[in-house]
Amino acid sequence: MGNPKAFLTVPRKEAGYRPVNDRIHDFGEVEQTLNTKDRQEQASRCMDCGVPFCHWACPLGNKDPEWNDALYRGEWETAYKLLKKTNPFPEFTGRICPALCEKACVLYLTTGDAVTNRENECAIAERAYQEGYVTIEHPERNGKRVAIVGAGPAGLAAANSLNYMGYEVTVLEKNEAAGGLLRYGIPNFKLNKKVIDRRIEVMEQEGIVFHYGQTVEDVETLAQQYDAVIIATGTPTARDLKVPGRDLKGVHLALELLSQQNRVLAGIEFSKEERITAKGKNVLVIGGGDTGSDCIGTAHRQGALSVTQIEIMPKPPVGHNPNTPWPNWPVILKTTSSHEEGCTRRWNINTLEFLGEDGNLTGVRVQPIDWKPNPEGGRPIMVEAGDPEVIKAELVLLAMGFLKPEHPEYPQNVFVCGDAQNGASLVVRAIASGKQTADKVDAFFKK
Repeated sequence: MGNPKAFLTVPRKEAGYRPVNDRIHDFGEVEQTLNTKDRQEQASRCMDCGVPFCHWACPLGNKDPEWNDALYRGEWETAYKLLKKTNPFPEFTGRICPALCEKACVLYLTTGDAVTNRENECAIAERAYQEGYVTIEHPERNGKRVAIVGAGPAGLAAANSLNYMGYEVTVLEKNEAAGGLLRYGIPNFKLNKKVIDRRIEVMEQEGIVFHYGQTVEDVETLAQQYDAVIIATGTPTARDLKVPGRDLKGVHLALELLSQQNRVLAGIEFSKEERITAKGKNVLVIGGGDTGSDCIGTAHRQGALSVTQIEIMPKPPVGHNPNTPWPNWPVILKTTSSHEEGCTRRWNINTLEFLGEDGNLTGVRVQPIDWKPNPEGGRPIMVEAGDPEVIKAELVLLAMGFLKPEHPEYPQNVFVCGDAQNGASLVVRAIASGKQTADKVDAFFKK
């Protein structure tokens, strides 16, 4: 390492967010960037720890110590080449990954202040585009044709890997553009869609063919037309909340709002009846995860009157959770940029009924609950812990996760990857699954 003692003298410094009063008026990315000197100093904090748990924790196996050292030395091109060996899309993960590597960082485990790996990764990727380190490659073709159904992160990763192996890759996507949840689920204030377009342009120049507006109903026929097929359709079915009043106008699945807003920003028009908006409304978000947080930020930018988020599970502890020690992912309270913009957060709240007048939502009847251990083991038992109450709301957004898809038995040349295979998870895990599935396809032809 260039400076093995920097972690003792250089404190962790994050780029931070744009001021709240500025960012809530647009959908521009909220995260700022550090100058080159500060960024290289942050990379110098990556110590010679001996056992890089960051590498172990990353689903892609990113070699953080190596590219952090190159970044510290100012060798940006070398840093990008090291990063590209394991991660095909660092400009995506550098913006939206929860950074499993940072929770495994030796500095985090000892001081609580991990190396800023995620921000460093994003800086390396952006410098690579600016300086021309992202080059177009034209692999020699092997004569095999592969179709990939779905252009989300898993499908894109599989397409990228197979293309470099020499396969002719065709991606079939049901939507009007590539990206999957990167484009239609994650708000622009976290990931500007030009970042996706830029990468897709590179992939197209390298020979990958994209067809949009394509819904594949018959996988078996497709498997006869191509040498191999990869199903990368994600988890399209959101978990719903079947309580009385679900059919009232104003109750929506989270992605109905998020995908529509992203499409509006892309220039697609919707009628007044179709438009889902929080403007002038009291908004209730049901679900305490990242999708719920994205709904909060979107509601603020649309002009919500108030925003409340409820979660059926208990409030996680702050800073440290003895119930999730290393090497488990630390389940602790997470406060996002959207939460900072203003939101009433409540935990241990169960939803009983949606209330309305003349078919329109006016409120939600909820009840405080608690959880007690199940004497037979397994999931704890929910018990009442207070009287029911009504939360005023004209818009409810259901952000309770997604159901794992079920698949029929496919022909032997059909493979499944990403969330379609494993259920809803992280973008970085979807990318890793796409790469692994590409290797399986390659091995299938080399048997």
